[in-house]
Amino acid sequence: MKAFSIFEIRQIINGELIEGSDELIVDYIPHYKKIRKNKRNVLIFIRNKADLDLNYIKTRLPCAIVIDFDTNGLKSVQELTIIKVVNVNTAFWKFVQYYRGLFTIPVVAVTGTCGKTTTKEMITHLLSAEKKVQSTFRSANSRLAHLHYLLGIDEHTEAAVIETAVGKPGDIRYASKFFKPTIGIITNIGACHLNSCKTIEAYVAAKAEMVSVIGDSGVLILNADDDKTNTITLDHFKGEKILYFGIKNHADFQAADIQYGKGGMNFILKQKNISIPVFIPGYGEHQVANALAALAAVNEVGMDLRQAANHLRTFKNLGRHLEIATGYNGATIIDDTWNFNTTSLEAGMQVLNYVAGGKHRIALFTDMAALGDYSLQLHKEAGEIVSKHGVDTIITIGNRAKNMANYTRELGLRCHIYSFFDYDEVYTLLENILDENAAILIKSFGNNSNMIKLAADFKSS
Repeated sequence: MKAFSIFEIRQIINGELIEGSDELIVDYIPHYKKIRKNKRNVLIFIRNKADLDLNYIKTRLPCAIVIDFDTNGLKSVQELTIIKVVNVNTAFWKFVQYYRGLFTIPVVAVTGTCGKTTTKEMITHLLSAEKKVQSTFRSANSRLAHLHYLLGIDEHTEAAVIETAVGKPGDIRYASKFFKPTIGIITNIGACHLNSCKTIEAYVAAKAEMVSVIGDSGVLILNADDDKTNTITLDHFKGEKILYFGIKNHADFQAADIQYGKGGMNFILKQKNISIPVFIPGYGEHQVANALAALAAVNEVGMDLRQAANHLRTFKNLGRHLEIATGYNGATIIDDTWNFNTTSLEAGMQVLNYVAGGKHRIALFTDMAALGDYSLQLHKEAGEIVSKHGVDTIITIGNRAKNMANYTRELGLRCHIYSFFDYDEVYTLLENILDENAAILIKSFGNNSNMIKLAADFKSS
């Protein structure tokens, strides 16, 4: 964070100095009680008097607080600077808007049901070859993290890349109040977080918030092949242009001649009148789509496409994102325990079929999570995807996953099905059936610690 004196802070938020010194320098604004260990010289916005913990504040002295209530009992605290405002929430947003306005840099915001973290990491990897980049860390993109990432931008930052997830409607609008993206990307829209969004239509609308948060000279990058994305109305887009990336449908950034290569995907990028050979580590057409979105974004920032394509070869794919390893008894392990929805399942089944190459194909599934009233419907759709691609053995943990597997039989798939509720039984089965002639896809929702451990155990065996 760029450092400020209390005097400067007061001018920004229209605050009155009640106690302390205008000369105190602050260089961090934490989420209250989430202050880094031993961090002092911080500025804390205390939104409710009931939240004030004076003993905790004393461990951070010297520091400053912003309040909008009476100061009884506070003036006696030495090295505590007190700023009083009419409304703390209003003062906080005044500072956020001021701080973001200090920097005229490209800010790329990435959302989508699948691929957003990978695409964000690709963009960061590419831009970091030429610029100092501030980026969200992995998928740590909660509301509480927004201020931390914003304050990571300083006078040396040349670009920022932000992942904007959707846990509920309004999340992208809220994130954009901090970051004011100049380039927005929607990788794709499937079905997820329906426990909060309630309906698929509401989930699509939540992702579509990206359309309205791009400023007047901004750019929106969309997936030309994605059915739900194509239902979004663009009437509220105020930016300069909309670009499309795609594999099947015509797009501004198009992939052709896609082939599986050693450790990743080869394709030809077609953009305007040029054709550029590209290799991206990581298997699957979905990885090609991620690369297209990333290349479109960095090109808008000003990076030469040929240089970007060359640098993309050194990208390191994320762990637990269709991570492939030779594991237990020489079996091929495909760890896709990062997330589980129908969109990621489609990609996972494609990769399983390629990697297996005629070996015994095994798919291990838990229930999908956070689907609300659509859980039964989407588990049936998952069964349709599995049946379409084919598999030799299905192993499930949970009632919904069991029903999904049984539905594949109704659709005519002939395979072995094992359904469990105990992980020890899964371990025992895998120890019996995994060998060098087997390939297994392991899928689960991202916070399933049991499946993460299981995948790690069989990868490292």
